Amino acid sequence: MIYRVRHETRYEYGRPVDLGAHLLHLRPRSLPWQHVVHASLKTDPKPARIDYGTDCFGNAVAWMFLDAPHPHMQVTLEGLVDVAAPPPPPADATPKWHDVSTSAFAGGPAAWEAAEFLFESPMVAIVPEARDYTEKSFPPERRILDALLDLNARIRRDFAFRTDVSTVNTPVRQTLAKRAGVCQDFAHLMIAGLRSLGLPARYVSGYIRTYPQPGKKRRVGADQSHAWVGAWLGPDHGWIHLDPTNGIVIADEHVVLGWGRDYGDVCPLRGIILGGGHHTVTARVDLQAVGGVEGAVGGSKEGGGGGGGGG
Repeated sequence: MIYRVRHETRYEYGRPVDLGAHLLHLRPRSLPWQHVVHASLKTDPKPARIDYGTDCFGNAVAWMFLDAPHPHMQVTLEGLVDVAAPPPPPADATPKWHDVSTSAFAGGPAAWEAAEFLFESPMVAIVPEARDYTEKSFPPERRILDALLDLNARIRRDFAFRTDVSTVNTPVRQTLAKRAGVCQDFAHLMIAGLRSLGLPARYVSGYIRTYPQPGKKRRVGADQSHAWVGAWLGPDHGWIHLDPTNGIVIADEHVVLGWGRDYGDVCPLRGIILGGGHHTVTARVDLQAVGGVEGAVGGSKEGGGGGGGGG
């Protein structure tokens, strides 16, 4: 599926910002199953300098510097991305979950990338409550993919999608206590639970295709950033992407921006500013299938909660 992506973030400052330095995770990641046809960033005001590169996780990033007073700042991503995620392997062909944990902790060439996603990170504390919830899906001898699919479905069933109960800094314990949150919260919860069992898990940031309600027109710019989980199946099968907000394995309706240990590693826009005072931020996202049939499926997948903070 080919998507046209537009992500617009705008800051309005109470008084002009004199200097700003920003880190942007806004260009989709090139993957074997995700081809970035093109991606460009437009900024207002024009920066004194913008440099492009990759971070320590291999994500595409930009460093932007503004050195003239500005009362607002707007950054817009425009891109075209071709997505075709491969189907997961048969669950009974994947190893037992204890064997995956053993492989991850053994490290070495087969597991070096997975091993860095085993441990606590600033926004994902490995708390006993997360382990207690997760281990119900991981009895001894169960195949890793069977267990992951069960956990993914349980989070979708047990937790309510609500935008009024959390912030970008909500801890895993609070999500478990409230049994509600947004995609970022559910991803952090799932990651905490998997890491508590010695299983590598990473936070994936991106976009999900949404559909209008039956009889309603599609609203341009009304989509949102999304977040899900990458889980390691062992050295033979690699990574699988699971969306606990919707209880699905990703296929061709998710666009990957990047991944890290938690949201803090892949925040779409963050930075340091001098001046500005009180400010407001608005974000508009549009993910449109090129040549797709809008509204072919009733309802909408849930997103949100992965939006950009910043300077």
